[in-house]
Amino acid sequence: MAFGLIIIGDEILSGKRRDQHLPKVTELLRERGLRLAWAEIVGDEPERITALLRRTFASRDIVFSCGGIGATPDDHTRQCAAAALGVPLALHPQGRALIEERIRETAGPDADLEAPENLQRFRMAEFPAGASLIPNPYNRIPGFTVARHHFVPGFPVMAWPMIAWVLDTLYADKFHREARLEKSLLVVEAAEAALTPLMEALEARYPAVRVFSLPSVGDAHTRRHIELGVKGDPGQVEAAWTDMCVELEKMGAEVQPLRAVDSRSN
Repeated sequence: MAFGLIIIGDEILSGKRRDQHLPKVTELLRERGLRLAWAEIVGDEPERITALLRRTFASRDIVFSCGGIGATPDDHTRQCAAAALGVPLALHPQGRALIEERIRETAGPDADLEAPENLQRFRMAEFPAGASLIPNPYNRIPGFTVARHHFVPGFPVMAWPMIAWVLDTLYADKFHREARLEKSLLVVEAAEAALTPLMEALEARYPAVRVFSLPSVGDAHTRRHIELGVKGDPGQVEAAWTDMCVELEKMGAEVQPLRAVDSRSN
């Protein structure tokens, strides 16, 4: 299984808000010896959200979805998830009880639960039939899980602890199971085209290794350089790393060291 991330909201695509979920979810996974395989951003368009969810539900991926689970007209995620699964929305009794607790906490014990604004709030407990709850430590308004997809609000203060709870509660058995090593260095004043044959040769020789290059044009304080590295199975990474360093020396490349990243020690 791979981990994926869906970020929902026109505000991200318009630039009104800058996404913070991608780096944080990457961090939460990395701390547990896991990694993010993909991420997608989609606006508040029901057809696009439904199509995206229909595709990801058909996969075996574990997916986190951030945003759009409220009850305002621009919140479509709950409805789209139900449509993508072909099931109705259903009021979750425990979810409703949690929202009622929140209402009484903020409006007092004698709050009118039949008031229009409270009836609107209860809609936030309408989830695809068969969904289970994700607790929200910030205000108790829950998210939900269905078909290996975990739906949380767009607010980072709520979303991030909820995602951490899902990982620690449902997927602890997957933590640190895949040993991975990443090693890289800087090749100064080099052209990617000159390094490409070496990269291709390393990947052909070591199938459990991915070679990567991150070029930088430099600035007033930094010379033009490429971060060149190998990552994957630790045994093959070590062998590929040795070969890479030998070939770079033969090429007369100017290199500078960087720190290795070993997921087994996280």
